[in-house]
Amino acid sequence: MTRATKSVPPAAHLHSEGLAFLRALARHNDREWFTPRKAVFEAELKEPMLAIIRKVTGAMESFAPSFVRPAEKCLFRIYRDTRFSADKKPYKTHVAAWWSHQGLEKTSGAGYYFHIDAKEVVIAAGAYMPEKDQLAAIRHWLLDHHAEFRKLLQKPAVRKTFTEFDGNALTRPPKGFPKEHPALDLIRCRQWGLSTTLSASAALDPGFAAELIRHFRLAAPVVDALNTPIAAALAPRKKVLFGLD
Repeated sequence: MTRATKSVPPAAHLHSEGLAFLRALARHNDREWFTPRKAVFEAELKEPMLAIIRKVTGAMESFAPSFVRPAEKCLFRIYRDTRFSADKKPYKTHVAAWWSHQGLEKTSGAGYYFHIDAKEVVIAAGAYMPEKDQLAAIRHWLLDHHAEFRKLLQKPAVRKTFTEFDGNALTRPPKGFPKEHPALDLIRCRQWGLSTTLSASAALDPGFAAELIRHFRLAAPVVDALNTPIAAALAPRKKVLFGLD
């Protein structure tokens, strides 16, 4: 009998049954296996994930208030989009959540992410797949702000806790950017941020949500810096009256 059938509110962490479900799903990734076990998925993974998200979101009020949103909007669906994929397996083998900045819900921007699979927990924060205009905005911002951005990445606590995204860098400077610039290594990147991995057992700890909060709080200055040029690019321009600003 699952915790849901006992009417016990879900804790803000997984139980061993949740990881067992993910291990089994990796072996039996088909509807015939999943459908009769959907109630187990919801009790052992979906509801605990929503509880984790709510606890993290509550803490975000103090360090990332622009990312506060309903838990259901942060939780990714377990179903894969197979329309354009050669891999037709219908389900993801991890559960994941993403907090996007208010106003950027339908785009990417910089935000906070974690996922749990049967082997590990991944925690990340930053701009992973910025859209074309966002990519350009961040790169132009880095021309003048690269030194302060590097300082954020190089804080001892940050370096101890995270590794930087590999950047998915271009081999050449992007068009329109100087070939010789002290920020060229950053400007060539197509993603910026921080990530780390924990063992899957970390998701079973009653302090798991607190651990996510600690990581996200530490990464918040980096996320805010990356969203600064994106927000500026989206801000409505002042109207010009009679040819004057």
